[in-house]
Amino acid sequence: MSVSSLMNTYGSRTTTLVKGQGAYVWDQSGKRYIDAISGIAVCGLGHCHPAVTQAITDQANTLVHCSNLYLIEPQIILGEQLTKISGLEKVFFSNSGAEANEAAIKIARKFGQSKGIEKPEIISTTKSFHGRTMATLSATGNPKVKEGFFPLVEGFAHAEYNSIESIKSVATSNTVALMVEPVQGEGGVNVPDPSYLSELRKLCDEQDWLLILDEIQTGNGRSGKYFAFQHTDMKPDVLTTAKGLANGVPIGACLTGPKAAHILQPGNHGSTFGGNPLACAAANAVVRTINTPEFLTRVNTIANLMVTQFNKQLEHSEKVVQVRNLGLLIGIELNIDCSNLVEQGKELGVLINVAGGNTIRLLPPLNITDDEAQTIVDAVVTLIQNS
Repeated sequence: MSVSSLMNTYGSRTTTLVKGQGAYVWDQSGKRYIDAISGIAVCGLGHCHPAVTQAITDQANTLVHCSNLYLIEPQIILGEQLTKISGLEKVFFSNSGAEANEAAIKIARKFGQSKGIEKPEIISTTKSFHGRTMATLSATGNPKVKEGFFPLVEGFAHAEYNSIESIKSVATSNTVALMVEPVQGEGGVNVPDPSYLSELRKLCDEQDWLLILDEIQTGNGRSGKYFAFQHTDMKPDVLTTAKGLANGVPIGACLTGPKAAHILQPGNHGSTFGGNPLACAAANAVVRTINTPEFLTRVNTIANLMVTQFNKQLEHSEKVVQVRNLGLLIGIELNIDCSNLVEQGKELGVLINVAGGNTIRLLPPLNITDDEAQTIVDAVVTLIQNS
């Protein structure tokens, strides 16, 4: 199979996946892999989950798409589910996480201009990742992904992650919002201090800034709560999510609380495909399946099992700096470049990912079994020991 017609935006790809079921995927030769990254946190319910497949099938036999010029019943149901779970008020649906963050950025800018600030500025953090569109790339705190794309969109400043003092040091009279990930995924699975989000909330209240939480990766059960901010006693003004929302059907969502709920008005923003019937039907099945106390308790149980096993089996490894996690977003930081472990993992039959250059990032399906979790642990430990 030739890839000559495809832009070379993903580097060398050596494996063709043709089938998935639960925690497993198969390549063209019939080799089976355990998927420890779930399409980078997308397939939280594993591959071809029956509830999602049924929802997609039923909706595809009914109405795949209609424009947002009309009311869309699955969209209304999904909006009600997400606002109820989050305690926020309004939702805008898009096609991706980057588009959800674009909506959040536009909300922040309009919020600032409503206060008479002509050049509103958003503070995000170093090592952050908010997307690859021009505005979200500009918000992103990783210089490497920006190379070659200057000039960027103005109106962004960057503070050190997990540091309130750093935010205060870069804030200006033009600052209107903070944009932060509850856990940095692409940056290396960086888990902040437990009080960090609450301190951000307090600072935003004091300064009349919007607090935007990017839960593109941490949302939809990945952290062991439906949203990661629910591990705290605070709420954001704006929340974005996407990846695991529809288990593989493209969708993004930007939710707003009372301070930001009415900023966007008719004509300010829109999306042709955003929140169409097919995507929302899939997402409704995902939300109904994940958002139960039993399911989320199980996520925490299996996460604790995996992290305990990693700490036990890697206790004496000189290569391991730290094992970090929030729920089933797990990072194992090594003191060596571990990018070559991705291909070596395939040879062992496990799909892994590397973030931040030296951190193995694991995002297994949220409904993984104990045996499947142990298979991942054993394979990753073997990879590290043999590296």
